[in-house]
Amino acid sequence: MSRREAREAAFAFLYQLNFRQEPVSEQKALYLEVHPLDEEDLPYFNEITDGVFEKKDELDAEYSKYLKDWKQSRLPKVDVMLLRIAVYEMLHVSDIPVSVSINEAVVLAKKYSSEESKSYINAILGKVGSTLEK
Repeated sequence: MSRREAREAAFAFLYQLNFRQEPVSEQKALYLEVHPLDEEDLPYFNEITDGVFEKKDELDAEYSKYLKDWKQSRLPKVDVMLLRIAVYEMLHVSDIPVSVSINEAVVLAKKYSSEESKSYINAILGKVGSTLEK
């Protein structure tokens, strides 16, 4: 498995948290039982899932600055999760270039969201990235 696949697994797990009531630790154990990861991918999966879950308010505040005429609550849950993961990587994973985090979010948006979503996710993350690079 690759980081891309670990990221996609983290996305799927984090997305399901929107709809299930069980404790996160129980959900993660069940998810990994049904969707096992290679040993070398588990640390990155855990870093993303734990980090995004713990810092979601910080992440939402960061990308929400760039939502034109939209509120975060109006965005599809898929898109919110993609934005959170990419912003988490930009802020907290130093060995991933900003451009890679943006590209990976767009790739996942193409697969799981709409054509329109792909475009505004790219634009929002581009603005977040340019602010961070200053």
